[in-house]
Amino acid sequence: MSTQEAIHQGIQSAFQSCFDVEISLDQISLAPTRKEFEGTYTFVVFPFLKLTKKSPEQSATAIGEYLREQVDEVADFNVVKGFLNLVLNEQSWLDLFQKIQSNPNLGQLPSNGKRVMVEYSSPNTNKPLHLGHLRNNFLGFSVAQILQANGYEVIKSNLVNDRGIHICKSMVAYEKFGNGETPETSGLKGDHLAGKYYVLFDKAYKKEIEELVASGKSKEVAEKEAPLLLEAQEMLRKWEAGDEKVVSLWKQMNEWVYAGFEKTYQQMGVSFDKYYYESDTYLLGKDIVEEGLQKEVFFRKENNSVWVDLTDEGLDEKLVLRGDGTSVYITQDMGTADLKYNDFKLDKSVYVVGNEQDYHFDVLFKIMRKLGRPYGEGLFHLSYGMVDLPTGKMKSREGTVVDADDLMAEMIQTAEDHTKELGKIDGFSADQAAELYETLGMGALKYFLLKVDPKKRMLFNPQESIEFQGNTGPFIQYSHARIKSILRKAEQIGVNYREPNLSMLGSLQESETGLIFTLSEFEKKIRQAGEEYSPSIIAQYLFDLAKDYNRFYADVAIFQEENEALVAFRVALSALTAETIKKGMSLLGISVPNRM
Repeated sequence: MSTQEAIHQGIQSAFQSCFDVEISLDQISLAPTRKEFEGTYTFVVFPFLKLTKKSPEQSATAIGEYLREQVDEVADFNVVKGFLNLVLNEQSWLDLFQKIQSNPNLGQLPSNGKRVMVEYSSPNTNKPLHLGHLRNNFLGFSVAQILQANGYEVIKSNLVNDRGIHICKSMVAYEKFGNGETPETSGLKGDHLAGKYYVLFDKAYKKEIEELVASGKSKEVAEKEAPLLLEAQEMLRKWEAGDEKVVSLWKQMNEWVYAGFEKTYQQMGVSFDKYYYESDTYLLGKDIVEEGLQKEVFFRKENNSVWVDLTDEGLDEKLVLRGDGTSVYITQDMGTADLKYNDFKLDKSVYVVGNEQDYHFDVLFKIMRKLGRPYGEGLFHLSYGMVDLPTGKMKSREGTVVDADDLMAEMIQTAEDHTKELGKIDGFSADQAAELYETLGMGALKYFLLKVDPKKRMLFNPQESIEFQGNTGPFIQYSHARIKSILRKAEQIGVNYREPNLSMLGSLQESETGLIFTLSEFEKKIRQAGEEYSPSIIAQYLFDLAKDYNRFYADVAIFQEENEALVAFRVALSALTAETIKKGMSLLGISVPNRM
């Protein structure tokens, strides 16, 4: 039985003994005691005062006295109004430490037999990935890691937007201005080459609009009649008709883009198990429209268009098929949802998409539930806020986008400059130093983007993210490297920290018990992060753990301690902290260095 379980049962018995009242175990919850008070766990008595028929202080004191006498794990208590703070005995801390240390699957919960798909990235094949895609990819990959740690079988998927008018704009511009340029001849990555022509299209299109307005047309008419846009629309029609020349160019440019994306994904440290392509899925969903009409979930209007009425769900009427029989986005997404389920028989499906699509996914999920899909209740939109830089917003059409490749390269360079400044690479070879700069630069970037609750819009500050102090990736990475240095020294002097003798320690320091408690919270935080689809919970936990370790490191002597059993215990506690940091950072997709 764990310490918490023993206390839960003790509280249940205390109610029976002190107040002649029966309460169930699931009514009892313990919270960590606030740091300014003595204690480890806090039990709040306010919700039970109707049962105890005593004041908050009297109720808490009666329960505390019972626990101190009857529950071995409770050494003492103190009462602050209706808050009962419980102090654990020494043996409880050692038992808790041993339990964590002996767990062969640290940070991995047992399989729950369920399968989940996490869809993220969803790039367009007409431009390179940008800062917003970094948050998307890091979120998606991290949530996949966290769900896997929660016992799910996880499939990471990427729905590539590889067709449509925006793709044709790049293709038209390439035909007009490209002169046969390739990634090889230009020295550009393929995605950057496609993006170059997307920007060129926009510039030329705007120039045509200006000329048409100067000739007397209204801006609205000019925007619709500009020759370049008409060419792009005609190219899309030809693509949909299977025109050999257009399809050939489309395939060639997409191949260039995919090769470019692959390099970016490798640098990001993200991967996918399954790719879906809009060119394969854009016609899906029409059968579902027919099914919805038969089930009277959808209805047809006079112009032959098909709609769903979601007013009873707090929304409005939503178009699901145009009058001419052509699809809208929701049509395709209904079909893709079915396709995913048929491919993998999913229990859950998580869509990592920005919050500008909140309404769209609300509609999609309500439709699939109305249609009685077995996976309907497992659909979840992980909605996240946009990322801004101190310089302002980004617009890819105008070529002012903050490019993901450039930003990652800049972060690695910043890490190099900062590390050299602090003199933390003594004795490193050139290759080892380069690896360290990449580890720190990417760690700083990922941690900064993941430490904020996904729902919040955020400002990314590259300089702040790379600091070795404060709530940053490098602070946690440096803490790990410091511990690894301690472990190397312990190995050199023959400290047997893998099996420390816990019976010879004497009394533990507060910073030691505090660190054990924080380590014991790891699996709880993994569960919480999985339930809330929030890597920020893991990020905050790791920052707290690194702070607690640094407090412990400053508070107690390790190798200067005369008691050999205590030396071994403190090194073992350090080793367990390093292992937890490494596992926790891997849930964020972040590597940790062994030395700095």
